[in-house]
Formats: sequence, C-alpha cells, structure tokens
Amino acid sequence: MFGKTISTKTAEIEKKWVVIDASGLVVGRLASVIAMRLRGKHKVSFTPHMDDGDHVIVINAEKVSFTGRKREDKVYYHYTGFQGGIKERTARFVLDGRFPERVVEKAVERMLPRGPLGRKQLGNLRVYAGAAHPHEAQQPVALDVAALNPKNVANNTAARTNKAA
Repeated sequence: MFGKTISTKTAEIEKKWVVIDASGLVVGRLASVIAMRLRGKHKVSFTPHMDDGDHVIVINAEKVSFTGRKREDKVYYHYTGFQGGIKERTARFVLDGRFPERVVEKAVERMLPRGPLGRKQLGNLRVYAGAAHPHEAQQPVALDVAALNPKNVANNTAARTNKAA
C-alpha cells in the first residue's frame, strides 16, 4: 500500500553545474533559489542529511538590485571582537566597493542550515562580480531565474501592468 522511503547514498548523488546571471535580479529572491539548488530540494532524491545539491555559479553579482530603498537603508553589521567594535556598512557601500559579490554570498549563507553540512553546501557556490567565470570546462547549464517569477526582477512594472490588463 505504501512505498518505501528512499534515502540517497553517496555513490548515487549526481551533481550538475548551473550558471545564473544575476543582472537586475532581486537579492532575496535570487538567494532563495540558489539556496534551494545548493541543498538539492529541487530534486526528487532530496535527502536532508546528504549534500546532493548542484554546483551554482553566479555571474554579474555587482548588478543585483534591491526593492524599495534597501540599497541605501539596509545595513550589514559585523563585530570586530573588541569593546564597542560593532561596524556597519550599507548595501550600497558594499555593492560599490571592492567585493560586491559578498552581498549575494551572505544572503545565501544565511538561508542555508548552520553546521558542517551547510558549510559544505556553501562550498558549492561560486559568485563572480563580472560576466566571466573560469568554469567553462564543467559545461554549466544556464538557469533563467527571471523567467521563474516576474517578481524576481526589480522594477519590472511593465510586466506587472501587462499581467493585470
């Protein structure tokens, strides 16, 4: 009457390579798609205690966008370890700075589980600020996140008004 629960074994895991162009995509929505892919939740063979997610390459991370006024108002905090050593940076400062890919990396990192498995899954993420990446030999498949949902693209009022009409 009921089927058996299948638990994926290490030898049965198939990892694919996926490339995502982040130009104009909303950070949070992009990060949730990436986190789902890294964990492997999009697969039928998802096993919570195994690393059966895909390798994800994100290009054009410097061109991501925020909705509303988050680019100016969103603040990232970090603690230096010294008394009174709480530092803050706005999202605009980070995106215009030396390592704009950290915005995407941190958003994804905070959506993955904490612990050894989450750290291993985060190792399957590669984020690049520009359009070039050194992983052509893996033949990554392009994933169009913008086509998944019209809300994934910021300032997409034209698409929303066409849908409403």
